[in-house]
Amino acid sequence: MATPIAGLVLPCAKHLTSDLDWSADTLDDCLDLAAQIKRAPARFAQRLAGRYLSLLFEKASLRTRVTFELAIKQLGGDAITCTGPIGEREPVKDVARNLDRWTHGIVARVYSQATIDELAAWSAVPVINALSDLYHPCQALADVLTLKEHFGRLDGLKLAFIGDGNNVAHSLMLTAVRLGVHVAVATPVGYAPNPRIAAQATKLGRITVTSDPWEAVANAHAVYTDVWASMGQESEAEQRARIFSAYQVNEMLFAEARPDAVFMHCLPAKRGQEVTDSVMESPRSVVFDQAENRLHVQKALLMMLLG
Repeated sequence: MATPIAGLVLPCAKHLTSDLDWSADTLDDCLDLAAQIKRAPARFAQRLAGRYLSLLFEKASLRTRVTFELAIKQLGGDAITCTGPIGEREPVKDVARNLDRWTHGIVARVYSQATIDELAAWSAVPVINALSDLYHPCQALADVLTLKEHFGRLDGLKLAFIGDGNNVAHSLMLTAVRLGVHVAVATPVGYAPNPRIAAQATKLGRITVTSDPWEAVANAHAVYTDVWASMGQESEAEQRARIFSAYQVNEMLFAEARPDAVFMHCLPAKRGQEVTDSVMESPRSVVFDQAENRLHVQKALLMMLLG
């Protein structure tokens, strides 16, 4: 049964493997709950007492690991973290069926979405996608919470994502657009978002995909970028630096957005590449608000899945 918390009816969703696992109404509920938790964290301090979480990390992490560990602990539970490849020593389906006997949920930060999907297929407890090659739903939830806090609404905003059409771009397209945000993505030719995901997003709301960063940024409420070469793409870094040089978010490009626009980045940032230091340190930069909101959003989704 759904669990009522502070006037909300929380869903019975089993997993969060991609953004589309949750409806737009469920996303709204998660944001409302995250805001409640942020205002009064002590009120929820024992909400997950006696619950334990498995954290699986194939990729290095600062924000995701720290915020998930803190989230479960600040809700009264605990977490155990395992690093390294998943599925090498034993099949992924066996990993899932061990962990679901010991813990109440699995958070996985992986190279391949196939790993997330296989964990979810075999696990009797909730599986949370903490980043894969295709999606980063936890980040997108923190981002839309940040936008809602700053502008007081989401409907009617425009978010410009500049750079690589990567997992963060995909999740923003699938999450923000369903909450009324116009998402404009500008990438070099050949680096556009996954066509299947872009087609899904286009059916859900207003999406623009272009190779012109100036078009994307025009009249935007938020300008967002990410590293040009993600983990696993290190061999492409030099080539990408040349190809993406015209997509740097600098003061000139940022000035094309609305005067009240904010700058966003999921971090870590390579200053001097995808963004200049002056934009990162601008009073309109909300990158550390985004990072903080990872904690509050992840508390909310843990309660919705484990509570």
